[in-house]
Amino acid sequence: MYNYVSRRDALKGFLLLGAVSVVEPRKARADAAPHLSPTDPAAAALGYQDNAKTVDAKQFPTYQVGQSCNTCTQLQGTSGQPWRACNLFPGKVVSADGWCKVWVKKP
Repeated sequence: MYNYVSRRDALKGFLLLGAVSVVEPRKARADAAPHLSPTDPAAAALGYQDNAKTVDAKQFPTYQVGQSCNTCTQLQGTSGQPWRACNLFPGKVVSADGWCKVWVKKP
């Protein structure tokens, strides 16, 4: 007449629900990392630009044509993605076509 659920089965269900609710939001937050803005204080301090082609070489004398986040050792993530993580700006993603004063050629 009644279907009883053992304490063990109930506990397994609650643990599974808890694990799913913890894992899924983290994945969503990682996928939705905010884009770094050139006006962000850390970005401004390092002269970050979203597009290396618009860098003023007079204002940033270390810039050379051909340098971009794509060719920098600090850029992380999968090649070909337009926005990727950078070691210099944790929690945000940078434009692969961008540039900053800390550019270092990939080995």
